Amino acid sequence: MVSPALFPAFLKDIPALCGYASSPDAAIGVCDSAAVYRPRDPRAGELFALVEDNFDELERVWDERYERQHGFWRPIIRHVVEQYMDCGDLRCGFARVRCSACRSEYLLAFSCKRRYFCPSCHQKRVVLFAERVEQEVLEKVPVRQYVVTIPKMLRIFFKHDRKLLGLISQCFYQTVKQCFREVSPEKRAVPGMIASIQTYGDDLGPFHPHLHCLVSD
Repeated sequence: MVSPALFPAFLKDIPALCGYASSPDAAIGVCDSAAVYRPRDPRAGELFALVEDNFDELERVWDERYERQHGFWRPIIRHVVEQYMDCGDLRCGFARVRCSACRSEYLLAFSCKRRYFCPSCHQKRVVLFAERVEQEVLEKVPVRQYVVTIPKMLRIFFKHDRKLLGLISQCFYQTVKQCFREVSPEKRAVPGMIASIQTYGDDLGPFHPHLHCLVSD
């Protein structure tokens, strides 16, 4: 990582430092005369400013003001936020992308790859996941969507023990498999299922754990 104090000099001397970031042999070919890479600036967004100005205060008052309604403060929260704050920042690491044909190159800052919290990384994950599901996972068979909800009186247990959310996925799959086998002449039939866990609804306030599932019909 390059010290923030040295960042202006670092930008000025990028060619000399590129060799330390990656080697030409490992570079990625990106020759396209019509394409222009425009790096995003995460620090210019409103979310970044909001987090930078208020996150430490939120963590400080969480137990007193929010724990009862939203559950205890989980250590993963600070880890995710710190990674988001470094996302897209050249000072926190980069790769040199170089075209072996035309020799043009640029620096690509490392991303945090966090789901949900980072708008840019989450959107990329969504697009890539949908593409993979469509092209590599789904067979040419009918699929049906199921939404699995949890009674309100039980949600508090999932709020304080998030590992239970994974068990919900397993329980629902076993239920679907049992139902399929009861109505199918093939008693060894195994349905395919993709499950996505969400803990919020249209209103981001209340804790609302539920599953969105694609199941082969």
